[in-house]
Amino acid sequence: MIHDNAWTLYNDKDFKALEELSAGYIDFLNNGKTERECTELLVEMAKKNGYRDLQEVIRNDEKLAKGDKVYAVNMGKAVMMLNIGDDIIGDGMNVLGAHIDSPRLDLKTVPLYESEELAYLNTQYYGGIKKYQYVTMPLALHGVVVKPDGTKVVINVGEADDDPVFFISDLLIHLAQEQMKKTGSEVVNGEDLDIIVGSKPLKGEEKDAVKAALLAILKEKYDIDEDDFLSAEIEAVPAGRAREAGFDRSMILGYGHDDRCCAYPSALAMMEVADVRTTACGLFVDKEEIGSVGATGMESHFFEDMMREVLDRMGLYSEINLSRCFRNSRMLSSDVNSALDPLYLDRYEKSNSARFGHGLVFCKYTGGRGKSGSNDANAEYIAQLRQILDKHNVAYQTAELGKVDAGGGGTIAYILSLYGMQVIDSGLAVLSMHAPWETISKSDLYEAYKGYKAFLIEA
Repeated sequence: MIHDNAWTLYNDKDFKALEELSAGYIDFLNNGKTERECTELLVEMAKKNGYRDLQEVIRNDEKLAKGDKVYAVNMGKAVMMLNIGDDIIGDGMNVLGAHIDSPRLDLKTVPLYESEELAYLNTQYYGGIKKYQYVTMPLALHGVVVKPDGTKVVINVGEADDDPVFFISDLLIHLAQEQMKKTGSEVVNGEDLDIIVGSKPLKGEEKDAVKAALLAILKEKYDIDEDDFLSAEIEAVPAGRAREAGFDRSMILGYGHDDRCCAYPSALAMMEVADVRTTACGLFVDKEEIGSVGATGMESHFFEDMMREVLDRMGLYSEINLSRCFRNSRMLSSDVNSALDPLYLDRYEKSNSARFGHGLVFCKYTGGRGKSGSNDANAEYIAQLRQILDKHNVAYQTAELGKVDAGGGGTIAYILSLYGMQVIDSGLAVLSMHAPWETISKSDLYEAYKGYKAFLIEA
């Protein structure tokens, strides 16, 4: 069932709101290319809108009650926001959960080396990528270096107009006869994704003079030594700004739509709902692209622990109350879906594919090949969401991730469903998902924002 293209339903007020939302999102993308940067932006938004640091509430032995808004940060890479409603135990929460990590290249622990008078940074790719897409394009370096004395040095090189950029070389076509016979997964090997960062030798050095020159620059500019890479987290991402795309400027081309195009409207919805009846919760997590593992991924106990702290501050804490709160909650696992691509129609089943301009995408079940690894939403929950979205005139559609047996994927939905929550995946349709540059429709971003806000108000 294909509904109307949302663009045909807008009035002048909608067009103005859509463009303002898109401009804010483009700024968010450009300033939040890593999970650390996104966390800083989200906390800044929360503070401006009356949210308090939960850790300060705990340290000051303050109480929490209806109307209070708090946030908690997990190791600088994930955020929980909570706007407390009437009955957090009996009503549960309305949860918007998105991830703020994206596919990229990470520097290895010992990255810097010289070969044939070129200096390189050795990398490991993060998340599912087509490795060949990362060669011969400008790259920027974002991250932190933490020195043994605790000093944190922020790295952000390659984004300003006068910054240098970095790149990975590729074999010229004239010598690539054997390379061109390889499959796509083999054209560029993972160990060949090494970034060229310099070629000018340090005068007077006899061995690894180019590497020595780079170390001298790092020492002068950042006061870091080679050993400091041991305690660094530096990511190589596509350099450059997100842009409007198309003659009609109807789309946005940028790095990191998956999943920041869901995180931003989710955060905005959290900021704009005020006196909520049901407690509103925003989760913005790390490590989804590699399985939601680790201390900052959704599989960690951070969410549980912070909810224990909240219930304790409310005088409601017990394990049975925590379980009831989770069990009575509803969640939109805000993650992207693949947009129907006319150039690759053999990979899609048209009736169950997401389309640009047709609004917020709901994916009843994820996984692949027999729903393996799936979260499968209940029909009763979907019916409730349909009623809410129709009431607020939100354009929406349903989709799967490609044909049966064509592939598949997963999100954080199954993790939250383990608490007994009602959970469904919802997000935006994305073209070229997991590529260095992805594309979304402005109208889908607008409908997602409207849908997330309606969910927090009504569910």
